[in-house]
Amino acid sequence: MNYFNYNGKLYQEGFSIIHADNRGLRYGDGLFETMKMQNGKIQFEDEHFSRLWKGMKILEFDIPKLFTAEQLQHEIKSLVKKNQHEPAARIRLTVIRGDGGLYDAVSHVPAYIIQSWPLTAGSGEWNTNGLVLGIYEATKKSCDILSHIKHNNYLPNVLAALTAKKQKWNDAILLNTYGRICETTIANIFAIKDGVVYTPSLNEGCVAGIMRRIMIRNLEQSDWPVIEQSLNRDDLLAADEVFLTNSMHAMRWVQNIGEVTYGNDLTREICASLLPTIS
Repeated sequence: MNYFNYNGKLYQEGFSIIHADNRGLRYGDGLFETMKMQNGKIQFEDEHFSRLWKGMKILEFDIPKLFTAEQLQHEIKSLVKKNQHEPAARIRLTVIRGDGGLYDAVSHVPAYIIQSWPLTAGSGEWNTNGLVLGIYEATKKSCDILSHIKHNNYLPNVLAALTAKKQKWNDAILLNTYGRICETTIANIFAIKDGVVYTPSLNEGCVAGIMRRIMIRNLEQSDWPVIEQSLNRDDLLAADEVFLTNSMHAMRWVQNIGEVTYGNDLTREICASLLPTIS
């Protein structure tokens, strides 16, 4: 039986904690972080908690002095140990506002939920079979102060993921409100053309991914040319190679987007030289 942590207390999976007046349920009023734990250590924990705190400030939470990253890290590790997920675990930390109406929240102090799941052996390793992606058209992602954080209003990603499942894609590419490439439902996207690595800039509305930032930094330190800019559909389809990054899988190469097939020579080289330093 799995356990989860709600505001510092452990409950068995399936126990009900959310009231009908909860703002997280009503309005998606909150945000989350997905983290990977390997051998009892949270990977890139400083970066994850820095993004979480920036997001809470954007959403105007009142953060108590005792609500600290150190406290949450301790509770995460205790939960993972209780669930016996220490060898490799996926962690989701959700922060929500609590009960109240749109203008009259009972409290702006963050409530939080911590969950953990075991990761299979080999998670984060090179994917021998390339991913198959499609471009999702029905909704667009906005470019605003909410774009860079992982907030709980995830309907564009949800609908894109449902389409991906129906179309038998591994993931779906989201466009921004200008019709340009933004990200996928669960990852940042990179394209390689003539030896140069390109990725949508944060101005294009993509999440400020932890692995995206680390990948860019490590590529630059290894003298790989990296350019953050806007990418349109034709740029992506004309690329030589495409790969994705996120905290769970580090990087994965893409074999197909629609009818276009990509190679993986440089992506494999990047993976071999940089993956040991970021996974």
